[in-house]
Amino acid sequence: MAQTLAAAGELQRDLQRELTYDGLRAAEAKGNKGGRRPAIPDGKTQTVRAAYLEGRSIAALARDHNVSRGAIRTAVADLLPEYTAADPDTSTPALPVILDMPGKVADFLRATELEPAERTTLDQGVTVRRGQGYTLRVTAVPAIHRRLLDLCQALDGTAAVPAQRKARREYENRVNLHAPAPNLGSRSRSAT
Repeated sequence: MAQTLAAAGELQRDLQRELTYDGLRAAEAKGNKGGRRPAIPDGKTQTVRAAYLEGRSIAALARDHNVSRGAIRTAVADLLPEYTAADPDTSTPALPVILDMPGKVADFLRATELEPAERTTLDQGVTVRRGQGYTLRVTAVPAIHRRLLDLCQALDGTAAVPAQRKARREYENRVNLHAPAPNLGSRSRSAT
């Protein structure tokens, strides 16, 4: 009985963690960002920036608006001399994204012919037990997640069992949410 209660508690904790994670990502996608509100409201930010460009010091602006010098620096951060704007022509390197891949997808991909980078990514994944099944926590750049998703398209066919189709859709949703496709300009990706 203790094991059953412990398993139920673990399941509830995992579900709550996943729901929190999904909620944070959904809020981020809507443009809401977490954290403390800026000390200088949006309405005053333009006034502060204009005064800084006219030559007012950060300390004087802080005294005028009853905020700290750090709050003023935050409002005028891109105007400070030490700020170096990124060259718009250079592309930023893709950062690795951690996604949970359903076990049914991971099992299918392990039985598939993969390139060395994809095989290494799967081999380095961390297995997380989920009730009777598992998920594979995979850390990879978005391009590899996209290639793995493309390789498991066969799970969407009629030969796959419903649980495999559901697992593939779940992985696709996670990839689309957390590892978006690069901007392809005028070309558009076909919906899957």
